[in-house]
Amino acid sequence: MDIQTLTYIFVGGTFALYIGIAIWAKAGTTDDFYVAGHHVHPLANGMATAADWMSAASFISMAGLISFMGRDGAMYLMGWTGGYVLLALLLAPYLRKFGQFTVPDFVGDRYYSNAARTVAVICALFVSFTYVAGQMRGVGIVFSRFLEVDITTGVIIGMSIVFFYAVLGGMKGITYTQVAQYCVLIFAFMVPAIFISILMTGNPVPQLGFGSQLADGSGTYLLDKLNGLSVELGFGEYTDGRKSTFDMFCITAALMVGTAGLPHVIVRFFTVPKVRDARLSAGYALILIAILYTTAPAVASFARLNLINTVSNAEYTATPQWFKNWEAIDLIAWRDKNNDGKIQYIAGDAFVGKPAFDSGAGANGERLLSNQNGNSDNELYIDQDIMVLANPEIADLPNWVIALVVAGGLAAALSTAAGLLLVISTSVAHDLFKKMLLPDITDKQELTFARMAVAIAVLIAGYFGINPPGFVAQVVAFAFGLAASTFFPIILMGIFYKRMNKEGAIAGMISGLLFTLIYIVYFKFIDPSANNASHWWFGVSPEGAGALGMTLNFIVAYGVSRFTPAPPEEVLNMVERIRVPRS
Repeated sequence: MDIQTLTYIFVGGTFALYIGIAIWAKAGTTDDFYVAGHHVHPLANGMATAADWMSAASFISMAGLISFMGRDGAMYLMGWTGGYVLLALLLAPYLRKFGQFTVPDFVGDRYYSNAARTVAVICALFVSFTYVAGQMRGVGIVFSRFLEVDITTGVIIGMSIVFFYAVLGGMKGITYTQVAQYCVLIFAFMVPAIFISILMTGNPVPQLGFGSQLADGSGTYLLDKLNGLSVELGFGEYTDGRKSTFDMFCITAALMVGTAGLPHVIVRFFTVPKVRDARLSAGYALILIAILYTTAPAVASFARLNLINTVSNAEYTATPQWFKNWEAIDLIAWRDKNNDGKIQYIAGDAFVGKPAFDSGAGANGERLLSNQNGNSDNELYIDQDIMVLANPEIADLPNWVIALVVAGGLAAALSTAAGLLLVISTSVAHDLFKKMLLPDITDKQELTFARMAVAIAVLIAGYFGINPPGFVAQVVAFAFGLAASTFFPIILMGIFYKRMNKEGAIAGMISGLLFTLIYIVYFKFIDPSANNASHWWFGVSPEGAGALGMTLNFIVAYGVSRFTPAPPEEVLNMVERIRVPRS
């Protein structure tokens, strides 16, 4: 059976499953819609949390980044997994003891201020919309390549599916849908990894195959082979880093504390019955997440080695069909600069920015491009986001494995998108309308506002998916930076520093958000020519700006709180109560 037919079967089957679960788990109350009635089993919540947290960036883009960055890509692994440990140990049990619906709920009550709640809502919307843009781009890439529709149509299809089960089921429906999505995405990630590990090293365990000798009888280790090929092509050794240690530290720190401050992950710990269950579900989630994250470096190495062996110095007319398929949707581009009919893949940018395609074909069959980089002899452009999706095709695996990966990529993107959309809707309906603007509305009216907010959020998310500001993992890294610079400091100090007051929290959140946002927007969009280490503050790249924003937040919040009135007695008592997270 051909790839497209199998893809329709796999994707259609999983979509039908998600919709069926949403109908079965329809939310009837605001408690069901926001926190699944606090009745989710710890194991189910652990699986849902893992799916919610392992987004399109984890499934689609992370291994692609590691493929091209080599050792430097480890910051994504260390940051995201380390941050989850931070969340599980420092925040989750205490927030579950607090017992409300959302992060702005905690901020508003802990800091006894609707102004603080409003700032928290704004921060939640910034973080969630930035993050969801990456998910929608991932959905568009998958649909455009494997279902032969353009990226815009793919995003619209993904929006429609998420809209249906997010609006109908709320957190209750999303939770059980995410359990199914975890099963789909982890199976889809591991099957091709095991296949390729056996083919390349003879070892069925990808984590071990990553450090094994190649199965060709040469006695060469996989990473030694990859290092040698990288050097031959003018790149640095794959296992060597090129970023400064301080920048790596800041990016890793931003990802860690950003993970611990992500509102759509935090709210998952409000869905379990008891504090003890929050700890258990955090432990389950960490184990389930580790399965994918320990496999990602192996997948990255396999994909990079297979790619180089397949396309470097190959005759364009002899390239396999997968190359031309990705070229047709503008995610691979080749320009024969020396007119020898071969693909010259070496260090350097083949084009100025993203390739700009013209109509017609070149002398050797390549698509014409109008913005080639004349200062580089590299002729090949590869979008980093395709590496996991193209990996089974590059390795010539069976068609059903390719279709399975498509379903897995969609599961990863849609699971996180649903969680983010729910955060957006609860921030608007519960924290903005119910808590501040219209406190007298009924539960039914609040539920209506929540569903309307999801509908509007889906439309905005779709726009960002069609017009994304970067690679999936880069966009998500910015979202983590914004979460790091806003939520993490005030949540941590709100739990462990009794003297922290509303003035300090508001000043800290605003300063952290503005600094991080301005830093990222300036270097990425206003003056991209200045986006290099010589212009960055302290040599910290925009991806690591969250660490600087977090530091500023801590300093401002602490300083302001020391020179303004202490919190009321009832707030101090509340802090004492949540700091003893008994079951």
